Amino acid sequence: MDIRTLLLASLCLLAISGCHSGSSSGAGSSASAASASSASSHVESSSTGSSEPASPPNILFVIMDDVGVDQMPSMGYGGLHPPSMPTIDAIAGAGIRFRNTWSMPECSPGRAALLAGRYPLRTNIYQAIGPNDLANSQLSRYDLTAPKLLKGAGYESAMFGKFHLAGPDYNAAGNGTPRELGWDYFYGWTGGLPASIDTTAGGIAPADTYSCGYVPALADDGEAGADQGACYIPHSPDNFTCAELTSDPEGDAAGLQCLIRGGILVPNAACAPTPPDTLDFARENAHYVSPLVINRPDGIEEVPLADPRGRGYRSTIEAAAARDWINSRDGSKPWMATVSFSAAHTPLQTPPSALLPSNNTQGMKADCRMATDTLVNQRLLTDALVEAMDEELGRLLVETGIAVRDGEGRLAYQPDSNTMVVIVGDNGSFGATAKVPFDLTRAKGTAYQTGIWVPLIVAGPLVGAPDRDVEHMVNTADVFHLFGEIAGLAVDTLAPQGIDGMAMLPYLQNPVQSSLRAYNFAQGGLNIQLDQGRNGPCVINNLCSHTPVNKAVCEDNGGTWWGMGADDPQVAAYGSGDLAHCWQVNQAIYRHDPDAYAQNRREMGWTSYLAIRNDHYKLVRNRTQDYDTATDNGVEVESVEFYAIDQAVPLPTLDTADNNLLADKAADDLPLHQRQHYQALSARLDAILASQPACPGDGNRDGMVDGTDLEQWAYWADPDQGGGYSSWYDFNYDGLTDAADRAVIEANRGNQCQPQP
Repeated sequence: MDIRTLLLASLCLLAISGCHSGSSSGAGSSASAASASSASSHVESSSTGSSEPASPPNILFVIMDDVGVDQMPSMGYGGLHPPSMPTIDAIAGAGIRFRNTWSMPECSPGRAALLAGRYPLRTNIYQAIGPNDLANSQLSRYDLTAPKLLKGAGYESAMFGKFHLAGPDYNAAGNGTPRELGWDYFYGWTGGLPASIDTTAGGIAPADTYSCGYVPALADDGEAGADQGACYIPHSPDNFTCAELTSDPEGDAAGLQCLIRGGILVPNAACAPTPPDTLDFARENAHYVSPLVINRPDGIEEVPLADPRGRGYRSTIEAAAARDWINSRDGSKPWMATVSFSAAHTPLQTPPSALLPSNNTQGMKADCRMATDTLVNQRLLTDALVEAMDEELGRLLVETGIAVRDGEGRLAYQPDSNTMVVIVGDNGSFGATAKVPFDLTRAKGTAYQTGIWVPLIVAGPLVGAPDRDVEHMVNTADVFHLFGEIAGLAVDTLAPQGIDGMAMLPYLQNPVQSSLRAYNFAQGGLNIQLDQGRNGPCVINNLCSHTPVNKAVCEDNGGTWWGMGADDPQVAAYGSGDLAHCWQVNQAIYRHDPDAYAQNRREMGWTSYLAIRNDHYKLVRNRTQDYDTATDNGVEVESVEFYAIDQAVPLPTLDTADNNLLADKAADDLPLHQRQHYQALSARLDAILASQPACPGDGNRDGMVDGTDLEQWAYWADPDQGGGYSSWYDFNYDGLTDAADRAVIEANRGNQCQPQP
């Protein structure tokens, strides 16, 4: 039995993710049965059909971070012990469950598809945006985003939580990118990712003392833990309050109680008039202390880390900010509120126990390390992050009147709120957290099913015959189209650059609507960086990847960093570090000991990954570079794979390695019907890739190089306006917008390069 099989079997035995057999009655024999069984016990919906609202409906758009379909009981999965999600189950029971939805393999391209309706080949956003990515791989002011689209129907738009679509680095708008892209109000984090966990817990101990960022209870850490202490809470740079806290044996440790309040706990101490000098309120701490940014029509506010507004549990901050904005609307305009939760993104950190009403995570430990010996706890922490998010979403729905609770606490959606609720995952689950039978080795960051298959739920006044499943293919780019349809807009005629999304409203209004998509598509790869650069090599579980945006993110995900600044003893043992490419990791290993290379070499993660499917089959094309011992250099490696897949409950047919129909034969040797599907998918994939012709000089992405491009280049090149640095008019990717880029426009002026359908 190989390591992967042994690992999956162990998880089944532990019953953490759950392993259903084909005869299990836990989820039923169909998606409808699974969804109905999970929803019926939680849901009371006062809607039995759709009715045309008197005015355009409001839109509450909820994005879950790194929550794939494998996590979702309402979709028929989640395993034997799925996270408790009564709020989302209720909305799923009051609406439509789209059970066959693809997103892109990572956060930023998935969000760009959702909020701009375009595939990565059109936005140049192929992976999670990081601090080294040029403006060329960020959404721009020239893109038609959802808030810009809805302005045409009189909507106000706000976004709360994780942004991760553009900026703040290599972008002239900096932390003002949400406003630049059309949002009237933003309250959250432009960079997106939660920072690393502060293992000093606010400066009270050396680094690596507290893996969860707070002082745990003595029962969890007999050496460094504490059950009481003084909690110093900042209210302004010079104004603090202090509370003496004691651990709750049935709830949170004193250290976590303090962190929830935005403070730092000094263990085993009494309150003093001033905080000790060692306390550091300027340290980020994952899901609890973050550099909050606020965009208003009149300006941008960058909130200091010591400000209480950016201190506290992120899901709570995100939901509360959305509630306050929604409740402040005067009803004169329809609105769209995007609540972009940071959960359940790594680093995995303990949420408040008050947000965990179920008993699912009782065995969770105060150990937030991403290591092979903490895999079970990683899954419990993920479940806890998801459950806490669900609890805060329920509070948001009730406190805005979109839902009510009955006498037993069950949630019921309120159609009279005239609010469409759309809930989606931005990409598939992170590898270590994927639920069996989904493949944790082919999860987020890949174009396999576990990496791109996401939950999508839609409820509201435009839904006819709620509490049903739609099994037809949907892409997250279609959600952008849906927003326009909800507002009554002719989306295709309003998008001069074209969009990749297709209509969804027919599915809402017609329970027997046939499929509108003949295929589905997903794409990932590398973003554009200076001088053809890329994120440094990060080895996670023997796989080298360029996905983590820097050393801190690599290590937050349990990886070993081999790029610039590498300091891991394992890297030093090979006399290496400061590498640019993953293949160079294998080069260093080979040079260190050629005889042991076969057992010491690392697997190469894909740097370009494409997937396309129809109703029954899926084609995957992957590319990367690996080290070639004969030439002592990197060489291109390509894999073409073909699978039969489905959405069966509880055991879907997935694109696992052992299901590859090309594993032992060439495409020409496939049976006739499979060969026909393979050829059709190959041709369609080639057509999609060819549909976006190269267009040097077209910085505003309107499909032509003309005088407008010269005018826009002049703006971005001007030090007093665009700044002269990275912009969408930096055609040679040197981080400058200058005369060399103007020359590209002049050389190509008059070219027409419209995307092809």
